[in-house]
Amino acid sequence: MTESEFNELADAVFKRIERAVDDADSDIECNLNGGVLELEFEDGAKIIINRHAPTQEIWLAARSGGFHYALREGRWVSQRDDSELFGKLEELVRIASGEDIAF
Repeated sequence: MTESEFNELADAVFKRIERAVDDADSDIECNLNGGVLELEFEDGAKIIINRHAPTQEIWLAARSGGFHYALREGRWVSQRDDSELFGKLEELVRIASGEDIAF
């Protein structure tokens, strides 16, 4: 995949996350700055999602650690633990806020 194609796919991931947070009418702050999307919670905790074009991965960082997701057969999957990006994000948001948001 070209860098341009990767960036388009990463943009779609960020928009999907932003839309889900907005639609949930939650207290989570969602801020996109360049290639970095931050979810900030009431207690100041953050989940940071960013694109890493050189490896064509989306990186997710939270208190519990960092995860790298690559596109495999139409899904963003972690090579470390086979988790899926949106499922892991749902889990981390639930831990941080107690809210169930479907991404």
